[in-house]
Amino acid sequence: MNERPPLHPESARPTLKTIAEATGFAVATVSRALKDASDIGEETKRRVREAAERLGYRQNRAAVRLRTGKTNVIALVLSTEADVMNHTSKLIYSIAESLRGTPYHMVVMPYFPDQDPLDPVRYIVETESADGIILNQTKPDDSRIHYMSERGFPFATHGRSDMDVDHPYFDYDNESFGRIAVTALAALGRKRIFMIAPPRNHMYSRHMITGALQESAACGLTFEVAESCTSDSSANDIEEAIARRMSQSPRPDGLISGSTTGAMAAVTGAERCGLKIGKDFDLASKEAIGFLHRFRPEIIVGKEDVARAGHFLARAVMAAIEGRAPELAQDLQIPILSDFKTGL
Repeated sequence: MNERPPLHPESARPTLKTIAEATGFAVATVSRALKDASDIGEETKRRVREAAERLGYRQNRAAVRLRTGKTNVIALVLSTEADVMNHTSKLIYSIAESLRGTPYHMVVMPYFPDQDPLDPVRYIVETESADGIILNQTKPDDSRIHYMSERGFPFATHGRSDMDVDHPYFDYDNESFGRIAVTALAALGRKRIFMIAPPRNHMYSRHMITGALQESAACGLTFEVAESCTSDSSANDIEEAIARRMSQSPRPDGLISGSTTGAMAAVTGAERCGLKIGKDFDLASKEAIGFLHRFRPEIIVGKEDVARAGHFLARAVMAAIEGRAPELAQDLQIPILSDFKTGL
């Protein structure tokens, strides 16, 4: 009886030598090209990557870890409360796109509202299941940043903190967003501003509220923040909260939302009260994916470039893992008034 051959004989698995023979490059050149080394030309990298993909080459991650102590994994730690339709999906895509052609792979690790946000970070660090971490929704005093900084673990954050810790981050200037949103509403004659802000324990919520509050005071407008919901609340909860508030007097005539879901739910809640956007009230929001103008063209929309954030964070955390200086350690997207437009 003939012995059954192994399902994956070693001879059938493409190696660096296989790619070298297919491209005519030295094995060392192939290896460095796959690692995106700066001293290898872009045309060489392209040819090596195309050959690797055509041949079905995959790094043996177990062997790499034994040899180098690295996993070649970057973990993206995300809250399940994030705006999945908009910011989170775009962030995941842009990070994954930036890791294409590098030795690194991304895993997404969620955590839930009833869970300590430090739990998934502690697990990754203690089990050495990733080489670096990207996280978002930072807090003013963030235990995750403390923890990773103290242990020298490579990381980058989508958002800033209020801590005396120097680390890679990308952020959207939400204080400027708050100011611009109020300015745009004031230009339309709105007097009573109502904000659906992010959760108050998040750093970007503090920035957004501060900017809108200061600009409202400067323009002589009243300013109020929703207490019964946040921009991370469910659409039903936001809709109900806005319907209740818009049925009270004096009702707001200028709304600001920190998320796409919040903006759509706010409009729906106001319309339940018989109010019409562009006539009885106006609304300003930011978004990562062009959608709101298809919902209601009257909405004042500013784009948050989450793709830029994802690309920056991927490069920053790879640099931290490899112990080299990044192209830029920290970056901030600063919106301007002319970026905020209606779809009319």
